[in-house]
Amino acid sequence: MVEEESIIEKVEEYTKNAGFHQLETLRSILQHNSNVQYLQPFISHLDVNTFRTMVPLSSYDDYDDYINQMAEHGKQHHDPPLLSVDPLLCFFYSSGTSSMKPKLIPYFDSTLSQAASFIAHRGSTAVLHRFFPPRPGINKILWFLYADNITTTKCGFKVMAASSYSLQSGKAKPQQLAVYSSPPQVFLGSFVEHQMYCHLLCGVRNLEAIDAIRTPYAVGLVKAFGLLESKWEQLCDDLECGFPSIEVSDVAMREDVIKALGGPQLELSNRIRLICRGNNDNWGGIVYRLWPNIRYIRCVCTGSMMQYYPKLKYYAGEVPIVGGDYFASECCVGINLDIMQPPETTRFVILPTAAYFEFLPFNMNEESNDAADETVDLSSVEVGKMYEVVVTTYRGLYRYRLGDVVKVVGFYNKSPEVEFVMRAPKTHAEILTEKDLVSAIENFQLAVRGAMMKIEIVEFASFLDQESQPKQMKVFAEVQEESDFMEDKLEESTMILKRCISSLESGFGALYKVEKDKGQVGNLVVFILRPGAFDKLYEVAIRNGTPASQYKPPKIIRNHEIVTLLQKYSFVTLNDI
Repeated sequence: MVEEESIIEKVEEYTKNAGFHQLETLRSILQHNSNVQYLQPFISHLDVNTFRTMVPLSSYDDYDDYINQMAEHGKQHHDPPLLSVDPLLCFFYSSGTSSMKPKLIPYFDSTLSQAASFIAHRGSTAVLHRFFPPRPGINKILWFLYADNITTTKCGFKVMAASSYSLQSGKAKPQQLAVYSSPPQVFLGSFVEHQMYCHLLCGVRNLEAIDAIRTPYAVGLVKAFGLLESKWEQLCDDLECGFPSIEVSDVAMREDVIKALGGPQLELSNRIRLICRGNNDNWGGIVYRLWPNIRYIRCVCTGSMMQYYPKLKYYAGEVPIVGGDYFASECCVGINLDIMQPPETTRFVILPTAAYFEFLPFNMNEESNDAADETVDLSSVEVGKMYEVVVTTYRGLYRYRLGDVVKVVGFYNKSPEVEFVMRAPKTHAEILTEKDLVSAIENFQLAVRGAMMKIEIVEFASFLDQESQPKQMKVFAEVQEESDFMEDKLEESTMILKRCISSLESGFGALYKVEKDKGQVGNLVVFILRPGAFDKLYEVAIRNGTPASQYKPPKIIRNHEIVTLLQKYSFVTLNDI
């Protein structure tokens, strides 16, 4: 605990002198990596004062060729080095939500970056322990994490999720592994649904010792609790006999789980049967009923994850859902110092030593948000304004547009406090933002309820078809299984939904409305999808390399392949005529 208080004191000092530490961070990065090939065109006049004027803003496309050289041809030892002077360890997958394949983020063995990340991660733990001090005896975490089967590039570098690096690299310490309710092979398993099931099985086996339930993103827990609803009887059977269902075919995982179960658990099985049977199809508050000593649930619930918060809160009941931090595959960005805040008021303090940060002004209703490409530094942001985050990291990214839009809501000492708003539009042609779409779907759902229809939208996304003349906005909405789309009510339901389309379109924001008024966007089309449609998209994304722990269902689709897949599951098409 003394060490944790020391970490908090460092965060205090860094944020009190944020401007100084930002310049020192940039100076350190430039001194360390000044000879890399990426910076060679600017090196003759490059220092902390000229950096922002000499080096252009960048996106992933600017690094694609360098990354391919390292991944495919073993060019990490190029002279001069391509992106970083440090040795390349592996690649991390990005979440890859808007396309079918994730990006590769190089992970270099950087001592400077490790020191910065240490402060971020240990600071996060210290904040958590202030609210929930460790308890002897009740200290297990049911952690829904999937280290996934790693892949290998042509020249031998491993590719994995950032969240699974410590497990896959063998750097996880024994005391860290001892805290998890699941044995190592469950994290390292080869099939996500079986891993999720085994996490649940080991979690209920240790139900008295579970202190917390964690996962990177809220959608992951909603999926896990949904699996609990459908598989609780099988879980009880497996506890009773002392080994997992025959469906779990991964030999190493089965053996680890059998050891963890410790033989047949008849009394425990009967206890869980009573709890689950007593639900009467009402799973609200199931978390506390199954795990009586649990103190909190932790996951990211901000941004696009906010839509899953009500469902997660339903399962959690009185158990608090505490917020995560703002950590990206590229670098740590911000730490959450008030983890008890709900997602709509969650804010992150930018860590001045984690990377060099710039902020590109962003206006939701302007056609061009980067015409001037003029950023402001950490000390010059204005409260109430939105910005796209730009980072220069210790690991080879220079003035890199992270693709996240944040809103500055205040300052903690001298460092900005930001709320995560959404992912930034990719191009000027995009006329609908994530935030607009979420708002529009909320309007649509309210209108449907107002029409006395039992139709719940559980997942959604949009696609702007720029190949049609005029352009056409398509919205995909998956409905819950118990919705009012029975055979004898299909025609009636369709007519009612058509009358609700105007409420959907009214939330689309200023850019869409301007294009529609000009006649450059045609009639809106809404595809109502069968239950499970987005699960199919999830399965395809996992097969294509997206880490299961980092998967976030897309909101703004930019890939025709995704559109084609979703349209196969459409059973009602609504046209705004």
